[in-house]
Amino acid sequence: DRRGVIYLGHIPNGFYEEQMRGFFKQFGKVTRIRLARSRRTARSKGYAFIEFEYEDVAKIVADTMNNYLMFERLLKCQFIPPEKVHKTTFMGSGQFEPYGEKQQIESKKSYNQSSEKVITPKRLKRLLSAEKRRRQKLKDLGIEYSFNGYEEQV
Repeated sequence: DRRGVIYLGHIPNGFYEEQMRGFFKQFGKVTRIRLARSRRTARSKGYAFIEFEYEDVAKIVADTMNNYLMFERLLKCQFIPPEKVHKTTFMGSGQFEPYGEKQQIESKKSYNQSSEKVITPKRLKRLLSAEKRRRQKLKDLGIEYSFNGYEEQV
């Protein structure tokens, strides 16, 4: 009476924990579901691990659902032997709280924030040498041109 775990891949968008539990309960009791999600956006990564009460049920599900067409995607389903299931596979599986739109926008802004504002000493050195080359190139071409650059900020 060991529990069985399956890997489910190529999951279509919109097929989340709640929908999985509802769909897979037709085979038997689903004890735990772990849908892989992005830490930054909380969106699905497209694969999950599902634990069933009985190992035999999980094997049947893996055979039945492999290459099953769902929302124009072929699901990939494999049974995972108990010795290959890592102890942290289902860690935090029941703790998901969906992100709101506001949190997603804030998260994306902070992640994609430009690093132009912070000029490290190494970056400043590169900028100064590039500016020096540009000034020299203009001088070699006989162009008298003065511009405010990083040299005057230091």
